[in-house]
Amino acid sequence: MFQRRAMVATPTLDRYDIAHLAGGARRVAETALVGLRGRGVITVLGPQVRAAASTDGPAGEGADHPVERALVALCPVSRSVASVLADVARGAETAAIERRLVAYGLRTRYRRRLTHAGRRSLEAAVREGVLPAYVFEGPAAVPDRRLSRVIRGAELPSGLGKSMLRLGKALDSDRDSAHDSDTHSGSGHSCGGGGGGGD
Repeated sequence: MFQRRAMVATPTLDRYDIAHLAGGARRVAETALVGLRGRGVITVLGPQVRAAASTDGPAGEGADHPVERALVALCPVSRSVASVLADVARGAETAAIERRLVAYGLRTRYRRRLTHAGRRSLEAAVREGVLPAYVFEGPAAVPDRRLSRVIRGAELPSGLGKSMLRLGKALDSDRDSAHDSDTHSGSGHSCGGGGGGGD
């Protein structure tokens, strides 16, 4: 007699596998959005996203992963960040990642929770320190604060999300005005040089 093993040998996990372990399908979508925007493959203006125009090749060139290509394909024209993130999170490419993690024994088969092996893989990825913090921690760890607010606003009901984005922009304007005022008055104080604790 033999016992069929449910798990297969776990290969090297990529950033989207790790993102799924850290935050599920939504984190996969957020990771793709931030990465593509950082490489100039997409543009994000306020709460809208679209594929960037390319003079060297077809739009979306530089999207190397199936999840990235799916995201770019969703926005040949401007679309809301909220709708694009939702579509990528429930798309076939993201579902394939989840099925693969289940097959590897990193998520449970029925409730899709992290297994002990899944937690160990996630902890190992954190220790390696190779991937950006937002892969593990989500939008709050995105270095660009405006983009961070856009993504966090996209998690809220549409009306409330827009209100939060407007509030964020107003706070930025207030901070800029206060900084200009301090500079002109010769106060000599400088705004935080990277040592602040964030929001």
